[in-house]
Amino acid sequence: MYAVRDDEAALDIVQDAMLRLAEKYGDRPAEEFPLLFHRIMQNAIRDWYRRQKVRALWVTPFAALRGARFEGEEEDALDTLQPADGHPVAPSPPDQLERSQVLEILEQEIARLPARQREAFIMRYWDELDVAETALAMGCSEGSVKTHCSRAAHALADALKARGITL
Repeated sequence: MYAVRDDEAALDIVQDAMLRLAEKYGDRPAEEFPLLFHRIMQNAIRDWYRRQKVRALWVTPFAALRGARFEGEEEDALDTLQPADGHPVAPSPPDQLERSQVLEILEQEIARLPARQREAFIMRYWDELDVAETALAMGCSEGSVKTHCSRAAHALADALKARGITL
């Protein structure tokens, strides 16, 4: 909990680390478990921070642009924030237009990605699958998923920058 400062994420990380230890190292002597578990935990925490960084880069801007919520998605308190006079503040028409235009450009640029990059990018950052799940769904190695996602992210960033869009 100290490392990630999020109780629920910390519990998930510990549970995943324990499962990895049992699955991959169950045949090892018990004396090796503490060191193996410590290493698995370190790697899991690093992976968590990497995912948070990527989500902050890609998922948050998509969520801000989309406006509508998906079923089961929690409402953000800032969305319902009202000024002192009690009247809700709706996005202005120019803001709504800008959001819809940027979202359309993002969709166009994602569609221009090579098929494998697009597939990996959408599964990882939109569907929020982890690397192993994405690799399984795509029928490739985890390293290939990471490569496809990295190339897609760089290509999208370059394409959006060329259009004058910064997220």
